[in-house]
Amino acid sequence: MGTGLALGREGPSVQIGASLAHLFGKVVHCNEDECRALLAAGAGAGLATAFNAPVAGAVFVLEELMQRFDLRTTITTVGASAGAIGAARFLLGQAPDFRVAPISYPGPWTLPIHLTLGIAAGFIGVAYNLAILGALRATDRLRRYHPEFPAALIGAVVGLLAWFAPGLVGGGDAITQHTLDGTEVASTLALVFVLRFALGAISYAARTPGGLFAPMLVMGSQCGLFFGTLFHRWFPSSGADPTGSAVVGMAALFTAVVRAPITGIILAIELTGSFTLFLPMLEACFAAMLVPTLLQNPPIYESLRWDSRDD
Repeated sequence: MGTGLALGREGPSVQIGASLAHLFGKVVHCNEDECRALLAAGAGAGLATAFNAPVAGAVFVLEELMQRFDLRTTITTVGASAGAIGAARFLLGQAPDFRVAPISYPGPWTLPIHLTLGIAAGFIGVAYNLAILGALRATDRLRRYHPEFPAALIGAVVGLLAWFAPGLVGGGDAITQHTLDGTEVASTLALVFVLRFALGAISYAARTPGGLFAPMLVMGSQCGLFFGTLFHRWFPSSGADPTGSAVVGMAALFTAVVRAPITGIILAIELTGSFTLFLPMLEACFAAMLVPTLLQNPPIYESLRWDSRDD
C-alpha cells in the first residue's frame, strides 16, 4: 500500500510475482502445497527483481511472509529469485541500485557509534509504525462518512508538494542516492526526513498499491548520515564515516520497522555492494531490534495483518 511519498516497489512486484507463480501452478495442476511454495517463490522473485537484490528477496519471503525455512519452499524461492535476477541483470546490467564508493571496515572502535545509531533507529521505527497505523485509522474513520474525502485530501497534499518540490515525492531512490553521496547538508537533511516521515505515513493510508521498503531506505540512510556526520564532527578520531553510517542506517531502520534483521542487512549490502559493513550492520540491527521489542511494539506487517482482520 502507499502512494505519493510512500510509493514503493515491493507491493506490486510481490503481488505480480506471486500471482504469476500461482497461475503457473494451477495450469500445470500442482497440488495445494506445491502451489503454496510457488506462491512464495513468485513473491520472492518479484521482490528480488524490483530491488535488484536476489538473496534479500528470497530471505524476506521466508523470514517475514512464510516465517519458516522449510526445505521445499526455500529451494523453490531461492531458485526463482536466482532465475529472475539472472534475467533482469542480463537486460539491465550488473550494477547495484545505488552507487557507493568502496568503504573500508571501520574497525571495532566504532561499536558505540553503531549501537547508538541502532538505538536511535529503534525509536524512530517505533514512531513510524505508530504513525502509519494512526494514519490508517484516521482515514478509515473519514472513509465511513465521506469515502472519497481521504483520497482527495492525500492526493491534494502530495500534489502540492510535487508542484513545489518534485524531488521529494516518489519512491525516493534519488534522495537515497544523494544521501549516500553525502551531498545533503544537515538542515536540508533534517527537513526532508521530517517531510518523508510525516507524509510517508499519510500517503500509505491511501491504501493504494505501493510499499514501505523504499521510504524506509530513504529515512534509514538519512538517519545514518545524520549520526555519522555528527560523530565525525564531534569525534573526528572515532573513525566514523558518514556514508558508511548511511548504509548501516538503511539496515537498522528496516529492522526496527519490519523486525526482519537478516533481510535488512542483506538488502542494504546488495543495494550498495558494501560488504565490509556487515559487522557494523549486525551491531546496529541488534540495537534496532532490541528497542521496539522492549517497548512491546509489534512489527509493522504483523500490525497491518491485524488491522486488515479488524476491517
